[in-house]
Amino acid sequence: MNDNLSVTKRNGKKEPLELDKIHRVVTWASEGLTNVSVSEVELKSHLQFFNNIPTINIHETLIKSAADLISEEAPDYQFLAARLAIFHLRKKAYGCFDPPALLDQVKRQVENSKYDPYLLEAYTETEWHALDKMIDHHRDMNFSYAAVKQLEGKYLVQNRISGEFYESPQFLYLLISACLFSSYDQDIRFDYIQRFYDAVSTFKLSLPTPIMAGVRTPTRQFSSCVLIECEDSLDSINATASAIIKYVSQRAGIGINAGSIRALGSPIRNGEAFHTGCIPFFKHFQTAVKSCSQGGVRGGAATLFFPLWHREIESLLVLKNNRGIDENRVRQLDYGVQFNKLMYQRLIDGQHITLFSPSDTPGLYDAFFEDQNTFEKLYLKYEQDDAIPKYTIKAIELFSLFAKERANTGRIYLQNVDHCNTHSPFKPDKAPIKQSNLCLEIALPTKPLQHIYDEEGEIALCTLAAFNLGEINHLNELESLADLAVRALDNVLDYQSYPVPAAENSTKKRRPLGIGVINFAYYLAKNNMKYSDGSAKALTHRTFEAMQYYLLKASNQLAKEKGACPAFSDTKLSEGILPIDTYKRNVDELVKEALHLDWELLRKNIKQYGVRNSTVSAIMPSETSSQIANATNGIEPPRGFISIKASKDGVLKQVIPEFKTLKNNYELLWSMPSNIGYLELVAIMQKFIDQSISVNTNYNPANFDQGKVPVKLLIQDILIAYKLGIKTLYYHNTRDGAGESQKMEYEEDNCEGGACKI
Repeated sequence: MNDNLSVTKRNGKKEPLELDKIHRVVTWASEGLTNVSVSEVELKSHLQFFNNIPTINIHETLIKSAADLISEEAPDYQFLAARLAIFHLRKKAYGCFDPPALLDQVKRQVENSKYDPYLLEAYTETEWHALDKMIDHHRDMNFSYAAVKQLEGKYLVQNRISGEFYESPQFLYLLISACLFSSYDQDIRFDYIQRFYDAVSTFKLSLPTPIMAGVRTPTRQFSSCVLIECEDSLDSINATASAIIKYVSQRAGIGINAGSIRALGSPIRNGEAFHTGCIPFFKHFQTAVKSCSQGGVRGGAATLFFPLWHREIESLLVLKNNRGIDENRVRQLDYGVQFNKLMYQRLIDGQHITLFSPSDTPGLYDAFFEDQNTFEKLYLKYEQDDAIPKYTIKAIELFSLFAKERANTGRIYLQNVDHCNTHSPFKPDKAPIKQSNLCLEIALPTKPLQHIYDEEGEIALCTLAAFNLGEINHLNELESLADLAVRALDNVLDYQSYPVPAAENSTKKRRPLGIGVINFAYYLAKNNMKYSDGSAKALTHRTFEAMQYYLLKASNQLAKEKGACPAFSDTKLSEGILPIDTYKRNVDELVKEALHLDWELLRKNIKQYGVRNSTVSAIMPSETSSQIANATNGIEPPRGFISIKASKDGVLKQVIPEFKTLKNNYELLWSMPSNIGYLELVAIMQKFIDQSISVNTNYNPANFDQGKVPVKLLIQDILIAYKLGIKTLYYHNTRDGAGESQKMEYEEDNCEGGACKI
């Protein structure tokens, strides 16, 4: 019967159905894989043939069939499905399996306005032929299925309206490399392009969404994180909203510092009117954030920051809460609440916290970031001044409200502003850190805008990448990878465009980078170490020492070649003060590991030549980019041996690296007895990291009486994080038995005074 049926090919032509052709494609996709069955894929596809069935339908059904078979028992189906998907992708992009010559590809896509015309200006035809020889298209066969779907969904150049694709992954990697090193002298740039291409296409280096999706296209904005500070004036508020729109539209995640906006009821124009408070302006920012979907790559998102002592804090902490009406809720933003030592001390001592409007307390808001001693003196002074409007609340009540809202929403974050400034490359009196971003790993100076074209203001941008620790066999390898990463990202800063002058002003004078890690859980499993039992402390210390040392060394070398960043004098580095000099000494109680690298020589060289980049490191979540490398994300323990994530293409399943041989070495998130072991490893990392770390806390109600997690425990974990010098806390995850839920029940226990001591 099949002999009488025809298929409709992608070009519209009809030809006889050949079952053997289908079988050959699936067999090809299975080569070298273990415990996969070609016949099982074919049977599970339940193909119902009909006359003139489109070959696209056949191929997509086979891909889904293979993807559905991914399991712990047969993890290699993720590669079989991926190869079928790559075959399908290339057919859609080129009409055949074999990609075109590189120069033909570039010319065609420049004509289509998909690639940046600069590419054809930067290299001659002869050079394009040489670049073509660098590409290894067979590396497309190393992706997992989830990786291919993420590439299709977020990174590959395409028409998101028609669904057309214009490239395959190796063109993406090579052209990013060619763009980023195009400014180098001809005698060295091909060497850098080759080595950088090899590093990213073999997953030793991981690149973030804006670079993967944008470099090689006419859109030239590649910074992942944007920090915007808002002053307490209408001009500044409106300039902030305008800047948000410009950057959300170009794939960046936003951090907004709005803590200086005066509280509800504060006088305006010498009492002519009273202020409407923060919430209406937060709604204004929410509208700006949600006005753009970042070109279909990812939705606009932002985190808004304010201090714990703000007079409106009780209203601000519940802005995401499902109870209440729309008028007093701003649910589509996330929030970062700012703490310092005085706030914690009031909690530990069983005292009250006094709430002020920043507008009523001159100098207090700035001192909160710049000088903790000055802040405490002013705070005590204003507490005793009866003329200043204020409100007091028991510290335990305020901390409990924060902990509950953090648990209920999962997305009320924490920033320890004193740690962000004392353990920072920047001098707090010259360049204070006042906020972070929506992933809580960026810690850079900002200055509020007075108008959208304000060149005196500072919008901080951070450009990211990550080392794949799972691909590192010896820490010495980090030296060459650090050199590649620092050079590539530093080139991004000059290659990209700046839609707002304050962003260019800040970026060009500080040149900040944030290079982190992915695949930490696999790295521990490879070394037979766990998060919770202390076995990984020494390795973590050695690893992050090497990472920071080689990153600073690379930036120092770049400063020798091109000059230090113009605002080098704003950094502690200019005085020879390194991260190893400013970390919280409580970390020394966790690990006795000595320093292994020549920090004194590095200190000498930095004092002499400076650094090209005022920051070099940050640990980001890397949720999507780690999938591309078939890696565990960031520094997090996996929730299961197979991660299951929803996408517009359905459920994506990805198996942890080397599952078959290392299964028993992995420590899964919900098997960890508490957050303490994880927080201790983070504290060791933070000793070396110059910005911050995306740090999550996780709770399984099933481990507690009546399924209720004690508020006391939530607060104790926050206190432990502060004690260990951790700068920020990101998500609060709660297990609901099937997955993660953001709803939680509490045990209302007494946490007065000394009960919260650690």
